[in-house]
Amino acid sequence: MPMKAILIGTSALLVALPAAAQERPAESTGADQIDELVVTARRREERAQDVPIALSVIGGERLERSGFYNIAQAAQFAPSLQVISTNPRNTTLNIRGLGNNPALANDGLEPGVGFYVDQVYFSRAAAATFDLLDVERVEVLRGPQGTLFGKNTTAGAISVTTRAPTFDFEARGEGTVGDHGFFQGKASVSGALAPGLAGRAAISATRRHGFERNVLTGADVNDQNNLALRGQALIKPGDGWSLRLSGDYNRQELDCCYVVFAGVAPTLRPPAARFPALAAGLGYAPPSQDPFDRLTDANSPVQANQEIGGVSAIGEIDLGRATLTAVAAWREWRWRPANDGDFSGLTVLTRAENANDQDQQSFELRIASNGAERLDYVLGVYAYRTEIQSNAAAQFGSNATHFLVSPALPAALLDGYLQEVDAHAVTRSYAAFGQATWQVAERLKLTTGLRYTYEDKDARYEQTVSGGLATTVPALLAVKLATARPQRYQDEVSDGNFSGLLNLAYQASDKVLVYGNASRGYKSGGVNLSGLPNDAAGLPRLDLAEVDPERVTAFELGFKSELLDGRLTANLAVFHTVTRDYQANVVDTSGGTVLRYLDNIEKVRSQGAELDLRIALAPRLNGYLSVAWTDAEYVDYPNGPCPLELTGGPTPSCDLSGRPLPGVSRWAVTWGGEWTRPVTLGARSGDVYAAFDAAYRSRYFSDAADSRYMAVGDYAVVNARLGLRIGATWDVFVFAKNLFDEHYLTAVAAQVGNAGALYANLGDPRTIGLTVRVRR
Repeated sequence: MPMKAILIGTSALLVALPAAAQERPAESTGADQIDELVVTARRREERAQDVPIALSVIGGERLERSGFYNIAQAAQFAPSLQVISTNPRNTTLNIRGLGNNPALANDGLEPGVGFYVDQVYFSRAAAATFDLLDVERVEVLRGPQGTLFGKNTTAGAISVTTRAPTFDFEARGEGTVGDHGFFQGKASVSGALAPGLAGRAAISATRRHGFERNVLTGADVNDQNNLALRGQALIKPGDGWSLRLSGDYNRQELDCCYVVFAGVAPTLRPPAARFPALAAGLGYAPPSQDPFDRLTDANSPVQANQEIGGVSAIGEIDLGRATLTAVAAWREWRWRPANDGDFSGLTVLTRAENANDQDQQSFELRIASNGAERLDYVLGVYAYRTEIQSNAAAQFGSNATHFLVSPALPAALLDGYLQEVDAHAVTRSYAAFGQATWQVAERLKLTTGLRYTYEDKDARYEQTVSGGLATTVPALLAVKLATARPQRYQDEVSDGNFSGLLNLAYQASDKVLVYGNASRGYKSGGVNLSGLPNDAAGLPRLDLAEVDPERVTAFELGFKSELLDGRLTANLAVFHTVTRDYQANVVDTSGGTVLRYLDNIEKVRSQGAELDLRIALAPRLNGYLSVAWTDAEYVDYPNGPCPLELTGGPTPSCDLSGRPLPGVSRWAVTWGGEWTRPVTLGARSGDVYAAFDAAYRSRYFSDAADSRYMAVGDYAVVNARLGLRIGATWDVFVFAKNLFDEHYLTAVAAQVGNAGALYANLGDPRTIGLTVRVRR
């Protein structure tokens, strides 16, 4: 649906809600102030409005009421956060335009946005694709983090806090059914198990048919099949100390991730080497020219199966004026994919997969004052180790020679040609950090923070080739090696660095906080574990094996306010961030195959402004509006990759300086509201309610080279629900996600061979369903 129609539709809802509110009985009373949000961004519980940094807080109740159940959906409430996922492993988390650009994940480097659950760092963004289970809140912290968090991150952090065990009995249950075969069941129970011992258990299961159809098999594809389990025990014999033990297991078994044909980009290749001629020569035509017919003809196995789980222990000792906290965790991740490497019914790349096995251990010890002193502080040490084993394979098919090289060569030349990769990396990270807040004057506070991080990485990479046509003809052997050649290298990277922050906060009045923040962020170097491009002699460029550390300088000014007797919170932040040696995934389309590897970009810059409003428009009528304007660009990138449309031209590299960073919308807006009206059902009272949540994102690029043909157009999605709450026990509502059935893309990629064919990931169509929730 056109953007204009969506804006008109949601504007009509905004008009209708106040009108409905005016029709409520005069005796109805309801909350006419905004609920307070509590966060632990500074390692102690505080009101979000009292914390002098830019952050977004999404409460568990808000998530449940919206029907959102993963981070990608929850990002609708945090426009500065952008989540792009072409499959679970290749999930990109960006905050303020920084993090990692959308491309294949690289096992030799951690992301720029940290993802935490209950104070434990999750090193793979794939964890963000699982269902959020029994969540108390989600905090999105913008800008460099490190003087308070165990693992340092340069772009920001997402911190998920789950509900802790309670000594009072508590039980929750939820069931959702919808079209496309959607079913989701959630349950949790908590209570005392013995004196001083409480337990909590939670489960979530999600099923859904696919939104796309494979014309070769007739099956619906890109389904959902998720399972999440969590068990906890809380030992708290008294007020002096506590120990919280947690274990979780998450599984996804997905018939995913298929893409659909999205058109052809012109290139500078000879006409006979472009997609239309190559496809015609093989008698091939895509199943549809319209991506929103949602048809695919992938003819190789496709799956996205993963398991992630672990155990953790959080111990706390109350020392009176401070609290000593220890966090220990072990986690594992198992990833088992299968992909049709050419995305289509062609047999160019019949097998493309990269299986991963990762184990991670971490330990954090910190002491924090209890927040009642003129000088408050947090001091801590952190140790982290992760080991990852990658086994990748790519196998070419009977169409590969025709499509990738030349129809004039023997078809058997690349048929069955197999490229296998064995890669292994170990990362060790150690840090000491601290932050102190000094009450300079009655209304003025100064916060300083410092961190030292030392990391070392040991990595090896070995790529072997086999199969294809057995030949001794030098020209044919050269063709095979130009397509994929053996590579072998190993590297060790170690470095240390200081980072820190300076923050000044002034309480202009009891309801207005003004602050300024300057920080330095740091992310250690890494090793390329996805192969290297070749030099002019056809040999791997070993100078690209190592990736330099990333350094960030960030400035932020903002204010937080509570106005209209607590009925309005208005927060504004402006920021300017410069990153040197930005670590990015580069997609190189200059050769016959698509090559993705890590590289350093000398300088990038992100600047912008963020506005967050929450308002009680009237008793029982609440609304919100969040706007993020982000201007993120390459400042100095003279030797970047060229866009797809220049493939086949004389230029091996392109100057991308001044071009936008990929995966970043200049404008992101979220808005919504909820109206409630009291009702009486026999002896029980409740509320009828109507609500909607809307999100808009402007155009962004899917590739590092900013190809105009790989841009994702702007789109807006509106979700609505109508329901009945009976006290605090029952909640029943019908919902529509993507109410106006907006057709939109989320990512665009070039087909292997760079002949111009484009394939896209699609946003979800309209879904309608019913949710029943009960609580005791």
